[in-house]
Amino acid sequence: MLPIFKIKKVWLTSLLTGVALFGLIAFTEHRQNRRRVEDVQIKMDEVDGHRFLNRNDVLRTLTNDGADLLIGDSFEDIDLKQLEKRLRQNGLIKQCQLYRDLKGNLIADIKQQRPLARLVASGDEERSAMGGWYLNEEGRWFPLSMNYTARVTLLTGDYFSERKPLTAEQSKPLLDLLKWIEADPFWKAQIAQIMVDKNREVTLIPQVGDQYIEIGQPVDLQPKFDKIKLFYKHILPLKGWERYKRVSVQYRNQIVCE
Repeated sequence: MLPIFKIKKVWLTSLLTGVALFGLIAFTEHRQNRRRVEDVQIKMDEVDGHRFLNRNDVLRTLTNDGADLLIGDSFEDIDLKQLEKRLRQNGLIKQCQLYRDLKGNLIADIKQQRPLARLVASGDEERSAMGGWYLNEEGRWFPLSMNYTARVTLLTGDYFSERKPLTAEQSKPLLDLLKWIEADPFWKAQIAQIMVDKNREVTLIPQVGDQYIEIGQPVDLQPKFDKIKLFYKHILPLKGWERYKRVSVQYRNQIVCE
């Protein structure tokens, strides 16, 4: 009987300890909920060492342009999920998380959008410094920033006339091309602009040289870019940088220069 009594005693002690711990946690949670917001702190990543957003931008979005002060409000009255939803309506914010610390601060942890390319606006917008849109790695568009202009490849052409996201299967090769260029330091520095016509035929405009480089459909990228490197290394030094205005590498085993 003694071992059974000891087992029951241990079980009862564990149960009481658990109840006491649960009660302490509940009490602490209730006490924290009744606390008021002492400050709003913004934690934000950077894009190439810069930020599309600053603290004031985030605060304006978070407080609905000052309509909801937050500082001094009770945490019990704050809907963090609703505030996160409000932040995500800012197109420059990719992800966000709100939480509080033990000092009574409301923490906004912000992850910014990361641009892969920039669509050059047409018409009246083209004359504006804020004309255009960025494209992220998922193939979705997001607005430009007043605080920072990212140095990324420019996009033009009829294919983007309706500014549809590049999330459909038919647009995946084009998105893969942009990622290919972004991942390679040489091509990222060399390709200034990409023109895409309505049939998804691609023409590259380099930073150096006056040539338009036609690659056709954005498929079989490795052999096509190998031929472009061959053109730079062997043809241009021999014939001169001003000799050709159009180069096509879209056909297998061919480099057409005009």
